[in-house]
This record gives sequence, C-alpha cells and structure tokens, in this order.
Amino acid sequence: MTHPALRVLALSLSLAYPLLHALPARADDAPPSSAATAATSAVEAPAAAGGTPLPTVQVQGARSRLDAARNGLSPDTGSTIYKFDRNDIARLPQGDDTPLNQVLVQTPGVVQDSYGGLHVRGDHANLQYRINGVVIPEAISGFGQTLETRFADSISLLTGALPAQYGYRTAGIVDITTRGVGEDGDGDKPFAGSAGITLGTQRSRGLDLSVHGTQGRLSYEFSGSFLGNDLGIENPTASRDALHDRTHQGKGFGLVSYLLDDDSRITAMAGVTDNRFQIPNSPGQSTAFMIAGTPDKDSGTLDAHQRERNRFAVVSYQSVIGRDVDYQVSLFHRYTDVHYSPDTTGDLQYLGVAADILRRNEANGVQADASYRLDSAHTIRTGLFAQREHASTVDNALVFPADDDGNQTSGTPISISDNGRLGGHLWGAYLQDEWKLDRTLTLNYGARYDEVDTVTKEHQLSPRIGLVWDAAPTLRLHAGYARYFTPPPTEKIDTTSVAAFAGTTNALPTDADTAVRSERSNYYDAGAAWQVTPKLTLGIDGYYRAVRHLQDEGQFGNALIYSAFNYAKGRIYGVDLSASCKEKTWSAYANLGTTHARAQQVETGQFNFEQEELDFIANHWVHLDHEQKLSASAGVNVRLDDGYAVGASALFGSGLRNGFANTTHLPSYTSVNADISKTLDLGGGPVEARLSVLNLFDKGYQLRDGSGIGVGAPQYGQRRTVYVSLTKAF
Repeated sequence: MTHPALRVLALSLSLAYPLLHALPARADDAPPSSAATAATSAVEAPAAAGGTPLPTVQVQGARSRLDAARNGLSPDTGSTIYKFDRNDIARLPQGDDTPLNQVLVQTPGVVQDSYGGLHVRGDHANLQYRINGVVIPEAISGFGQTLETRFADSISLLTGALPAQYGYRTAGIVDITTRGVGEDGDGDKPFAGSAGITLGTQRSRGLDLSVHGTQGRLSYEFSGSFLGNDLGIENPTASRDALHDRTHQGKGFGLVSYLLDDDSRITAMAGVTDNRFQIPNSPGQSTAFMIAGTPDKDSGTLDAHQRERNRFAVVSYQSVIGRDVDYQVSLFHRYTDVHYSPDTTGDLQYLGVAADILRRNEANGVQADASYRLDSAHTIRTGLFAQREHASTVDNALVFPADDDGNQTSGTPISISDNGRLGGHLWGAYLQDEWKLDRTLTLNYGARYDEVDTVTKEHQLSPRIGLVWDAAPTLRLHAGYARYFTPPPTEKIDTTSVAAFAGTTNALPTDADTAVRSERSNYYDAGAAWQVTPKLTLGIDGYYRAVRHLQDEGQFGNALIYSAFNYAKGRIYGVDLSASCKEKTWSAYANLGTTHARAQQVETGQFNFEQEELDFIANHWVHLDHEQKLSASAGVNVRLDDGYAVGASALFGSGLRNGFANTTHLPSYTSVNADISKTLDLGGGPVEARLSVLNLFDKGYQLRDGSGIGVGAPQYGQRRTVYVSLTKAF
C-alpha cells in the first residue's frame, strides 16, 4: 500500500508526464515517502514468498531499509513534484541520450533558453541539483550540461513552496536517484549495463557505456559518454548550419556503496565533465575598430573557443538507529572553471577588446540530515549545510585607447590585466515537523536559518508551512507558504574593475555598486489534483512571489559567461495546468504554463547597463528577459507488437523578451520531435535500434535576437537533426 506522500508526489498538481500510475489506497502505517514505500515492499517480499531468507536476501533487505530511510529524510509535503522514471525517459525521442535540460523542459512552468538554460516559474536558473538527496554544488554557467540522464534511475523536479529542508537555490530541486536505489533499479544483479553508439546529421558522433550491479554488500555504478557534433552553441544566424560550431563533450560518473552492517553504509560518488566549444561566427559583419598595419579579418573566419570543466566528489555515511532515527552525513568537494579564448585579431576589430578570461571556483563542505519519528502523528526532521568557497577570475585583455565618447584614439592595442579573487562561506540549519492531523490532513511546518559571507554578509530566518488535504479519494488539495533566502552565486559574480578599463574601448558605461545582494522573497503556492479515472489525472497549480533584491543574470562581456546582478524588487506569478494518461500500451501528457515576471530598479551591477536603460528601469516595471508568458509541452508514446515503439513530443513557446528594456517579445514557435524504435533479440541481451528526428518539420525560430537586458548575441533554435542509435544491454 502507498502512503499519502506518494499521492502528494504523484498528484500534487501536475503529473507532467506519463510516469504516474493510478493512485493507490491510503495506508496509515506506511513510511513517510513514496520511495520509502517501494523499498519497504522489497524488504517484505521474501517473507511473503515463504522460506528462510538467504544471506543475499538479508543484505538486500538491509539495503532496501537504508534506501527507505534515505528517501524518508527528504519530505515534499505541500510542494509539487514531477517524476521521470527510467521507462519515462526511454519514451522520450532520444531516450537515455536526452540531455537533462530537455527532460526537465517536459514539465509545466519550465521554459527553455539558449545555452541549455532553464527557467522554472519565472526564475533565472536558481536550480539546485541533488544526487540521492545530497546537494551537488553548482557549476559556473556555460553551454554544456554538467550532469547527464543515463546514470539516473529516476529524475524528480520539486518546486513550489518547499519544506524548510531546502534552501539557497529554490526555483526547483532536481533530485537524481541512481540505479539500485529507486523502485525501478536492478541493483540486485551482480553485473548489468549497456553500451551504445549514436550517429547523426551535423557530424554527430556519440559513444556511451554504463555498468552497475551489486555483489554482496557492495553496490556500484559507473557511466561515461563522449559526444561530438556541429551543434555546440545555438546558431547566431538563420542559416541551417552554423559556422565554426564544433563541440566535444566528455562526461563520467561513478558511485560505490558498501554496507558496513545492516544499519549503516558508506557511499562515495564522483563526476567529471570536460566540454569544449567553438564560438560560432556571423559572416558578413563590418569591423568597428582598426589595428595598425593589419587588414580586416573576415567575420566568418574567427576562431574563438570556450572550455568548461567541472568535477565533484562526495562521501556519505548513512545509518539508522532503532526504528525511529535515520541520519546521513556527507562531505563534498567541487571544482569548476570556464575558460574563454578569444580570436585576438577578430575580437579587437569587431568588439574593441580581446579578453582571455578564466573563471574558477572551488567549494568544500558538509551536509547532514536526520529524521526522528516521534510518534504516529509527528516526524521531526533537522539538518545543516555548510560550504566554504574560493573563486578567482583571470582576465588578460587587449584594448584600444579611447576618448570620453568611446572612440578609438590609437590603432595600437594596450594590455590590461584585471584579476580578482573572492572567498567566503555559507551555512544554514533547519528544523521541521511533519504532522498528520488525521487520515486526510497533513501539515508540514518549520523554519531554517541561513547566513552568507562572500561579497555580501547577510542572514535570514525563513519560516515554511505546507498543508495537504485529501478532500476525496480522487481529489487532493495543497497550499503552502515559504520565505526564501537566495545568496548570490559566487561563481557568477563579476569582479571586473570599472577603473581598470576607463579611457579604453572596453570602458564600462557607468560606475556603480558591484556587490550582488541576497534575494529575499515570500512565496505562496496552492493547487489541486483530480484523478478523473485510474488512468487520467488533471492538475492545476497557482503561485505568487513577492521579491526584494531580485537576482538575475546576463551576458555582458564578450565572453559567453553569465554575471549576476540585482533588481530592487520583483513580482512573479503564474498558473500551471497538466494532464496525463497512461494505458498498458500507450501514454500521453500535455502541460500548459503561464508566467508573469517583472522587476524594477537595477540596484547592483549597474556598470553593465547604459544610463538610458538604467533610468527607464528605475521608473518602470520591466519584464524579465527570461519571461515567456505561455509555454506548453505534450507527448505521446505507443508500444506496438514485435518490439516496435513510436513516439512524438512537442514544445511551444510564446517567445522570450527582447528590445529596449525588454519591452517587446520574440515570435512564438513550436518544435516537434519524433522517434521510432525496435527492440531486437540477437542473443546475449536485447539490442534497441532507434531513429530520432528533432525539429521534425525543420521550423526556424529565434530564442534570442541579441537585444534585451543582459542578452549578448542572437541565438536560433536547433534545425532538423536526425540520429540513429544502437544500444546493447547486458
């Protein structure tokens, strides 16, 4: 039987994908989370089958109990969750090759942007990533995905009014459960995995390998992939193929877990990403500056590059004490850097500055979570998070001398070194109670305290409360309030010295406050989910957020790296609608989201703006550049006889903001993806052959046109791309 928390997860308004099953009857004595329920069933299965359990079954029982305890540490009462299991991911047109951001964009309220960016409910980024409940410190923004889909047993997006356990990045919590932990995992096998190859248009080449299994008390998972194509960064022109847009991307992930005894285990996991990008060119441009004795360089032949690296490592100890206390303590380390290498001649002639920029950030910290089942009505949860960061920027730039109006006064460039360092800490603690008032009503209330000391020194006490009411066996209502505290992302703080570039062609427009402030907001959320039939579910969710010191990000320099800044105040609100239906051989879903996101008065990072724009924003509520009033996603997948399957998905956007101070928006667009696959039995394990077509109708559309607040260059959506893949399971 399944606990009501599963219904909170599965029905809490937007069952965004055909991943959610019929809502089971409520169980009074079930564990406090859906994942825990599944794990408990695995423990009880040997007794139900009869006979004396073998030692391997006992080990699996201990592992399942610990899995249940770990999932029970992370409540989601009163929030909204969208969950993709392995079958749901396999139904997407690219299957396991689907980038993580393209999985998440299939949920309501999530808007795609250029450079692989996502906006959840009107926020710019502000996503927190977790693996098996452990926070993975964020990487410096770039073009590539740091984490990939293939090593996940399930992927969940938690949003709305979050419980006190979740802090810092609160637009959405992306929690990845690895194989052998989730209910669909096959971690009881000693050795399993898959190997695949993908070929496609735009010179696409991909290889991947995954292995996982369990041997006695040891469980493990390793995955790696390599990708190369001519689709590294969005095309800045309307042409079908971009110039100078090759990318090579390598990713690896590993996890090893060992049961010390029936009540404790230690887990180590690590990941590495190394992505290289050519910066695409726009042919036919005219130079704006001249270098003495050097002819003009063709804008179609520029050779700028960017490299993005990220690595992380986590060691966790988890234990249970009796039947009532569960806890987990994790130590983590993360290093990330982004290196932009200019085309020296071209950047000087077209931009007036050729800057070789390296941003680095290193973080170390600890996370601890514990839960205590006080009695049948109360579960107390508490924990802490502490992180120490060191960030640095190395900026070696060539510029031209200039007059007060920015006009070049010499054809001989000069060199300026503008380096910066940041350091500091972030820590927080929380306490909350999940209170079952009766069989139909659950209240989760608590608070967290956070303190940051980096470019700013601030703190806040943040109360949270969420209420879930099972108004009927097929109708669930929820409402919540959360006070949020969002520290500035240290890895995205611009340390550029305004004075260093005065009197040059890279002079910054204004001299103002550069210390980004923490965002503070009041978040209100309410919704309902109605299970019309055992196979059809409808959901609606509304939210409103009042914000002080609203954080946003923009690309202000010639390097394609985001920098953070603040508006003095903001207002964000919207509604998400969803429907999902799942039959035995087919499934379908549809989502619709509407968002309004506005802000007023730039209060930090003013040096990135022209004075005319600053004056307008100071006196008007302006649309945020990532506001898209309407977004929609839909999909269908049908399993046919003889191992065939066909599917399609569609994405609609009404257009992101553009123009002076974001006063207009780009045209709407619709992109359709489709696939057909066949599972073959060639002996030694199945082989899946898949034909995928992205942007099936080859519709050209713009994500950005180069105008708007903090938008650096035009970016067009991906044109029709065809992939053929073979995946061998073993």
